[in-house]
Amino acid sequence: MNTSSPSDRDRGAEKLNWVERRREKIRAEIERNRRGEYTVPTWVLAVALVVIVGGWLALIFFGG
Repeated sequence: MNTSSPSDRDRGAEKLNWVERRREKIRAEIERNRRGEYTVPTWVLAVALVVIVGGWLALIFFGG
């Protein structure tokens, strides 16, 4: 006797579809990176800029 309702089966199919979409996104990203289309995320660039400017300012104020 099957106790799962149709909505349970739909959720299972929806989760499977989500997993497949996620895998496809990952595959596409790996292919882009292999072709040399890799870009650094903006937040990484922002953090690097803050660290560089902060270090430079620290040298000016605390170095002399």
